[in-house]
Amino acid sequence: MATRTLAPVENRTAAAAAWWLAAGVAVLVAGASAAGLWAPGLYTDAAAVDAMFRGYDLVTLVVVAPLLALTLLPVWRDRSAVQLLRISMLAYCVYNYAYYLFGAQLNAGLLVHIAIFTASLYALVLSLVALDVGGLAAQFRPRTPVRAVAVILLLLGVPLAALQVSGLAGFALTGAVPHEPSQLVVPLGFTRLGAVLDLSLLVPAYLLAAVWLWRRRAWGYLLATVVLVAGFMHQVSYIAGMLVQITADIPGAAFDPFEPFIVGLFATGGGLLLANLRPATPETSSAPPDRTPVIDRR
Repeated sequence: MATRTLAPVENRTAAAAAWWLAAGVAVLVAGASAAGLWAPGLYTDAAAVDAMFRGYDLVTLVVVAPLLALTLLPVWRDRSAVQLLRISMLAYCVYNYAYYLFGAQLNAGLLVHIAIFTASLYALVLSLVALDVGGLAAQFRPRTPVRAVAVILLLLGVPLAALQVSGLAGFALTGAVPHEPSQLVVPLGFTRLGAVLDLSLLVPAYLLAAVWLWRRRAWGYLLATVVLVAGFMHQVSYIAGMLVQITADIPGAAFDPFEPFIVGLFATGGGLLLANLRPATPETSSAPPDRTPVIDRR
């Protein structure tokens, strides 16, 4: 019995499937966000939620859909920075459309929103499966300020965790309904959903990325870049939602004075990482060969 080394066919298959799914997401989010902006009565929630979703739709249509489409162009799609950007936009779609799926009332766009969430989730997973994480990490310059970025991630994750945990713990102990931690005017169901998503997805990702990046682990570079770039887009959507609510004269709508500082943290952290990402070369590629054993039956 002998063994021979095979090319990572499974990785190429996952990458191809992820590409097609991401292409479908780009088309679907463009159509869904355009419908949300211009189709009267698409959303059946209260006026405040309708305004929030239209703010999200504006950012998705103007920024996210074009960026995702650009990352799929054959001339760019194999570049590491472009791959990171694509994965970040997919992560944004998973988180963002969770609000449309699990927070919104029944509406005519539900089937499309389900398709977007599902395709984004599977495209994200398959993209990560196909990615050479070690080779990607080797492309970051040795002097990349990983500890400064790790501190930024802690500044984002720890206060968010404290805010959400204190609100939920207060409700468990005293019955006091937790207040929405943002300036968005939303019903209690959205406050609950926001706490669930923050504590189950965002906070663990921020903290894990901070620890791994501090220790210069390969997955730390990947996870930190994705959560910072996707998080920046989340904050842009959040600002757009606030501004649309203010423009629509929603009672209680106001601008969050802390938002410029938070956006600055995301932009600084993501910018520091992307600015230190070098083009792939034979020296910076550390892709391990696929050692999948194959039985030679000759």
